[in-house]
Amino acid sequence: MKYEAVKNYYDGNFYESVSTESLDVVSPIDGNHLSKVPMSGVEELNKAVESAKNAFPKWSNTPIKERVQVFFKYRYLLEKNFEELTALVSEENGKTWDEAKAEVEKSIELTEFACSMPQLVSGEILEVSKGVECRTEHFPLGVVASIVPFNFPLMVPNWTMPNALVLGNTMIMKPSELVPLSCLRMAQLLKESGLPDGVFNIINGGREIVEAICAHEDIEAVSFVGSTKVAKLVYQQATHNLKRCIALGGAKNHLFVLPDANPSMTASNVTASMSGCAGQRCMAASAMLAVGNVDSIISQICDEARKIVPGKNLGAVISKAAKERIENYITEAEKDGAKILVDGRGAIVEGKENGTYVGPTVIDYVKPEMSVATEEIFGPVISIMRTENLDEALRIENANPYGNAASVFTQSGGAARYVMEHASAGMIGVNIGVPVPREPFSFGGWNDSRFGANDITGKSSIEFWTKLKKTTTKWNPEAGINWMS
Repeated sequence: MKYEAVKNYYDGNFYESVSTESLDVVSPIDGNHLSKVPMSGVEELNKAVESAKNAFPKWSNTPIKERVQVFFKYRYLLEKNFEELTALVSEENGKTWDEAKAEVEKSIELTEFACSMPQLVSGEILEVSKGVECRTEHFPLGVVASIVPFNFPLMVPNWTMPNALVLGNTMIMKPSELVPLSCLRMAQLLKESGLPDGVFNIINGGREIVEAICAHEDIEAVSFVGSTKVAKLVYQQATHNLKRCIALGGAKNHLFVLPDANPSMTASNVTASMSGCAGQRCMAASAMLAVGNVDSIISQICDEARKIVPGKNLGAVISKAAKERIENYITEAEKDGAKILVDGRGAIVEGKENGTYVGPTVIDYVKPEMSVATEEIFGPVISIMRTENLDEALRIENANPYGNAASVFTQSGGAARYVMEHASAGMIGVNIGVPVPREPFSFGGWNDSRFGANDITGKSSIEFWTKLKKTTTKWNPEAGINWMS
């Protein structure tokens, strides 16, 4: 075991769990045993919540200009520890070095946005009647919780933590039990940044902790990122217990490829989108809608896919179970009549035989009713469905229950605009394979890819992490009486 056993974090200290149940933390790169993570119980969650509850009055009453100074220091420490964090993300998640590096860079960008909050939540004031003023102010909610997934061990925690804390809340974070190490390092950096004890807390565990978070009477809001099946349950349980909740689920992102698309740009973008982070991201290209004759572009996509080599420029998938599930999807599609143009099954990396790798896979002649066309595979696999026209392609995209992202590849502004207006997705790309908005624009999909109001990042997150107070004032009696006073 390379690292010591994972501990919970509250009151500014690390505590060994009292639970006797734990899971091994294994690197997908080579199968090495990294650590073990406890399956903590409700009593340990209660301690963390009490820590956050006790820290809230002082932290929330600290001026935002002072709160944000902690995050200027935190940003500096992310940069100072850049190489270490990159290595840790790669090791526990299986990403390539460049992908892990990009995740740390994005965490820095997210922190920079949080540092701009004093300029974004200054409130408004207006004289609404002679001598009468109305003003608005953002107030923190209290203790909030963030349940984060395995696919981005550092970035997704930084989607929620900096914004929620800068806005005056205190937080409980529940990392994925598959990748708990990056969150723990994040807690250490926050402590070094001067964050007061109890403002940020970590509880490790599984389903029991998630359900306890959704039910805890002292937790005001819950954010969740994971599969749609679990996102629905979290949203239902949290809102049933009268909490705010935003729960981001899975995706089946469609790429519309038109005959006039730039061949080389399209091929490189489609391939990078479907294989980046081993396809384990909710913005990955998963389904390609070939509109008309785009055979030459498909051929180039296959050429690009063959340049992607597991263990070199393609990372591992998270576990043996994930590898088996992804390969079963490919086999099922083949049995159902689809044509495997590039086959990533059975990938083995020399010297890392215990790693869990799936090679890039391109499947053609997929029918809209096949499971590879409708379900989230979460691997480096793209399914090509051929359509005669754009309206047919849009009907397929609109019929899918997810709605995270969609992209169109074309040189026609009119066709691009048509997709932008008619695709049923919250994030749209034009000649971009991964249309992730950059700060201050917010991240969030539609339909079964998101449950709840607002988005999880950017300006939209301010409304989720705060409550608005409206104050009307009148000091001058000579203003007289009207319908307002």
